[in-house]
Amino acid sequence: MPFIRNTIRELRAAQSMTQQELADHIFVTRQTVNAIEANKYSPSLEVAFRIAHVFGVPLEQVFQYDAPRSLRSHSSGND
Repeated sequence: MPFIRNTIRELRAAQSMTQQELADHIFVTRQTVNAIEANKYSPSLEVAFRIAHVFGVPLEQVFQYDAPRSLRSHSSGND
């Protein structure tokens, strides 16, 4: 199970946007968008911000991080 999930497919569908259209907006290939949506590739921080900007939502609405249990159990909450 990937640690980083995303809602790109849902955000695209809500705006009737194709993978190619998103790719054109964020300056990557359609194949890259497909890989990101399938959680097979994590985009750079810059590309992640571009995606959020295209949809007009916060980065946290596009990408969610699920920390592995080992990290959660070691977290002291004193960050």
